[in-house]
Amino acid sequence: MDNALIDVLNKIDEINAQDPNHTIVGGEPVAKELIYGQRMSACLSQYWPDADQYLQIAVRAQHIKRWHIKRNEYPLGKAGYLKWRKELGLFHAQLTEQVMQECGYNLEDIQITGAIVRKEKLRTNPNTQTLEDVACLVFLTYYFEPFAAKHSEEKIISIVQKTWKKMSDQAKNIALTLTLPAHLASLIQKALA
Repeated sequence: MDNALIDVLNKIDEINAQDPNHTIVGGEPVAKELIYGQRMSACLSQYWPDADQYLQIAVRAQHIKRWHIKRNEYPLGKAGYLKWRKELGLFHAQLTEQVMQECGYNLEDIQITGAIVRKEKLRTNPNTQTLEDVACLVFLTYYFEPFAAKHSEEKIISIVQKTWKKMSDQAKNIALTLTLPAHLASLIQKALA
Protein backbone atom coordinates (compact mmCIF):
# COMPACT_ATOMS: atom_id res chain seq x y z
CA MET A 1 0.00 0.00 0.00
CA ASP A 2 1.52 3.33 -1.00
CA ASN A 3 1.88 6.31 1.32
CA ALA A 4 -0.82 8.44 -0.32
CA LEU A 5 -3.37 5.66 0.08
CA ILE A 6 -2.40 5.13 3.71
CA ASP A 7 -2.69 8.88 4.33
CA VAL A 8 -6.17 9.04 2.77
CA LEU A 9 -7.45 6.05 4.75
CA ASN A 10 -6.02 7.50 7.96
CA LYS A 11 -7.66 10.89 7.29
CA ILE A 12 -11.00 9.23 6.62
CA ASP A 13 -10.65 7.38 9.93
CA GLU A 14 -9.74 10.62 11.72
CA ILE A 15 -12.88 12.27 10.38
CA ASN A 16 -15.09 9.28 11.22
CA ALA A 17 -13.60 9.01 14.71
CA GLN A 18 -15.35 12.34 15.42
CA ASP A 19 -18.79 10.75 15.00
CA PRO A 20 -20.83 11.66 18.10
CA ASN A 21 -22.83 8.44 17.62
CA HIS A 22 -21.32 5.29 19.10
CA THR A 23 -21.81 1.57 18.89
CA ILE A 24 -20.52 -1.06 21.30
CA VAL A 25 -17.77 -3.31 19.93
CA GLY A 26 -16.12 -5.79 22.27
CA GLY A 27 -17.78 -4.09 25.23
CA GLU A 28 -16.33 -0.67 24.34
CA PRO A 29 -18.00 2.34 22.69
CA VAL A 30 -16.61 3.08 19.22
CA ALA A 31 -17.51 5.90 16.84
CA LYS A 32 -20.25 4.43 14.64
CA GLU A 33 -18.91 5.51 11.25
CA LEU A 34 -15.30 4.70 12.17
CA ILE A 35 -16.14 1.05 12.78
CA TYR A 36 -18.43 1.00 9.72
CA GLY A 37 -15.60 2.18 7.44
CA GLN A 38 -13.21 -0.33 8.93
CA ARG A 39 -15.73 -3.14 8.50
CA MET A 40 -16.22 -2.10 4.88
CA SER A 41 -12.46 -2.22 4.26
CA ALA A 42 -12.14 -5.61 5.98
CA CYS A 43 -14.94 -7.06 3.83
CA LEU A 44 -13.34 -5.69 0.66
CA SER A 45 -9.97 -7.09 1.66
CA GLN A 46 -11.46 -10.51 2.42
CA TYR A 47 -13.50 -10.99 -0.74
CA TRP A 48 -11.85 -8.62 -3.26
CA PRO A 49 -8.17 -8.64 -2.19
CA ASP A 50 -6.99 -7.23 -5.53
CA ALA A 51 -9.18 -4.10 -5.34
CA ASP A 52 -7.53 -0.99 -6.74
CA GLN A 53 -6.86 2.10 -4.64
CA TYR A 54 -9.95 3.93 -5.97
CA LEU A 55 -12.22 1.22 -4.64
CA GLN A 56 -10.27 0.91 -1.38
CA ILE A 57 -10.77 4.62 -0.74
CA ALA A 58 -14.43 4.63 -1.83
CA VAL A 59 -15.27 1.68 0.41
CA ARG A 60 -13.66 3.30 3.45
CA ALA A 61 -15.36 6.64 2.69
CA GLN A 62 -18.83 5.20 1.98
CA HIS A 63 -20.22 6.91 5.13
CA ILE A 64 -17.58 9.58 5.74
CA LYS A 65 -19.02 12.11 8.23
CA ARG A 66 -22.50 10.67 7.68
CA TRP A 67 -23.84 12.27 10.86
CA HIS A 68 -23.39 15.72 9.28
CA ILE A 69 -26.60 15.39 7.23
CA LYS A 70 -29.37 14.13 9.48
CA ARG A 71 -32.30 12.05 8.25
CA ASN A 72 -34.75 14.08 10.36
CA GLU A 73 -33.89 17.18 8.32
CA TYR A 74 -35.78 15.65 5.38
CA PRO A 75 -39.48 14.82 4.98
CA LEU A 76 -40.83 11.49 6.16
CA GLY A 77 -41.58 8.87 3.56
CA LYS A 78 -39.82 7.40 0.57
CA ALA A 79 -39.29 10.67 -1.33
CA GLY A 80 -37.67 12.31 1.71
CA TYR A 81 -35.52 9.24 2.33
CA LEU A 82 -34.32 9.12 -1.28
CA LYS A 83 -33.52 12.85 -1.26
CA TRP A 84 -31.53 12.41 1.97
CA ARG A 85 -29.59 9.46 0.49
CA LYS A 86 -28.82 11.42 -2.68
CA GLU A 87 -27.53 14.39 -0.68
CA LEU A 88 -25.43 12.06 1.48
CA GLY A 89 -23.84 10.47 -1.58
CA LEU A 90 -22.87 13.84 -3.00
CA PHE A 91 -21.54 14.98 0.38
CA HIS A 92 -19.51 11.78 0.91
CA ALA A 93 -17.99 12.07 -2.57
CA GLN A 94 -17.14 15.76 -2.17
CA LEU A 95 -15.46 15.21 1.20
CA THR A 96 -13.58 12.16 -0.11
CA GLU A 97 -12.34 14.16 -3.10
CA GLN A 98 -11.17 16.93 -0.76
CA VAL A 99 -9.25 14.46 1.41
CA MET A 100 -7.65 12.90 -1.67
CA GLN A 101 -6.60 16.31 -2.96
CA GLU A 102 -5.02 17.13 0.42
CA CYS A 103 -3.06 13.86 0.17
CA GLY A 104 -1.65 14.67 -3.26
CA TYR A 105 -3.88 12.67 -5.60
CA ASN A 106 -4.29 13.99 -9.14
CA LEU A 107 -7.60 15.19 -10.56
CA GLU A 108 -8.23 12.03 -12.59
CA ASP A 109 -7.78 9.75 -9.56
CA ILE A 110 -10.04 12.02 -7.52
CA GLN A 111 -12.78 12.01 -10.15
CA ILE A 112 -12.66 8.23 -10.58
CA THR A 113 -13.04 7.71 -6.84
CA GLY A 114 -15.76 10.34 -6.49
CA ALA A 115 -17.83 8.59 -9.16
CA ILE A 116 -17.60 5.32 -7.21
CA VAL A 117 -18.65 6.98 -3.96
CA ARG A 118 -21.62 8.58 -5.76
CA LYS A 119 -22.45 5.07 -7.09
CA GLU A 120 -22.45 6.22 -10.68
CA LYS A 121 -23.01 3.55 -13.35
CA LEU A 122 -23.90 0.97 -10.71
CA ARG A 123 -24.43 -1.95 -13.07
CA THR A 124 -21.71 -1.09 -15.60
CA ASN A 125 -18.79 0.12 -13.45
CA PRO A 126 -17.30 -2.95 -11.69
CA ASN A 127 -15.89 -0.79 -8.85
CA THR A 128 -19.23 0.87 -8.20
CA GLN A 129 -20.95 -2.52 -8.16
CA THR A 130 -18.34 -3.88 -5.77
CA LEU A 131 -18.88 -0.91 -3.42
CA GLU A 132 -22.59 -1.77 -3.40
CA ASP A 133 -21.79 -5.46 -2.86
CA VAL A 134 -19.53 -4.68 0.09
CA ALA A 135 -22.17 -2.41 1.65
CA CYS A 136 -24.79 -5.16 1.32
CA LEU A 137 -22.50 -7.81 2.81
CA VAL A 138 -21.52 -5.56 5.71
CA PHE A 139 -25.21 -4.86 6.36
CA LEU A 140 -26.01 -8.58 6.42
CA THR A 141 -23.00 -9.39 8.61
CA TYR A 142 -23.19 -6.61 11.21
CA TYR A 143 -26.44 -4.65 10.95
CA PHE A 144 -29.11 -7.09 9.80
CA GLU A 145 -29.76 -8.56 13.25
CA PRO A 146 -30.34 -5.22 15.06
CA PHE A 147 -32.41 -4.03 12.07
CA ALA A 148 -34.53 -7.20 12.15
CA ALA A 149 -35.17 -6.78 15.89
CA LYS A 150 -36.92 -3.45 15.21
CA HIS A 151 -39.10 -4.39 12.24
CA SER A 152 -41.88 -6.73 11.19
CA GLU A 153 -41.14 -9.89 9.26
CA GLU A 154 -42.85 -8.38 6.20
CA LYS A 155 -40.57 -5.31 6.29
CA ILE A 156 -37.45 -7.45 6.83
CA ILE A 157 -38.29 -9.70 3.87
CA SER A 158 -38.88 -6.64 1.70
CA ILE A 159 -35.50 -5.15 2.69
CA VAL A 160 -33.70 -8.44 2.02
CA GLN A 161 -35.32 -8.64 -1.43
CA LYS A 162 -34.31 -5.05 -2.24
CA THR A 163 -30.78 -5.71 -0.98
CA TRP A 164 -30.54 -8.90 -3.06
CA LYS A 165 -31.53 -7.03 -6.24
CA LYS A 166 -28.60 -4.60 -5.77
CA MET A 167 -25.98 -7.35 -5.46
CA SER A 168 -23.86 -9.03 -8.12
CA ASP A 169 -23.96 -12.81 -8.49
CA GLN A 170 -20.59 -13.01 -6.75
CA ALA A 171 -21.89 -11.09 -3.73
CA LYS A 172 -25.07 -13.19 -3.61
CA ASN A 173 -22.93 -16.33 -3.50
CA ILE A 174 -20.83 -14.84 -0.69
CA ALA A 175 -23.98 -13.83 1.22
CA LEU A 176 -25.26 -17.39 1.10
CA THR A 177 -22.07 -18.55 2.86
CA LEU A 178 -22.39 -16.08 5.76
CA THR A 179 -22.96 -17.63 9.15
CA LEU A 180 -26.11 -15.98 10.46
CA PRO A 181 -28.35 -16.80 13.42
CA ALA A 182 -31.00 -19.36 12.43
CA HIS A 183 -33.91 -16.88 12.54
CA LEU A 184 -32.10 -14.50 10.17
CA ALA A 185 -31.07 -17.27 7.79
CA SER A 186 -34.72 -18.35 7.76
CA LEU A 187 -35.84 -14.83 6.86
CA ILE A 188 -33.34 -14.73 3.99
CA GLN A 189 -34.66 -18.05 2.71
CA LYS A 190 -38.24 -16.71 2.86
CA ALA A 191 -37.18 -13.54 1.03
CA LEU A 192 -35.53 -15.53 -1.73
CA ALA A 193 -38.31 -18.12 -2.10
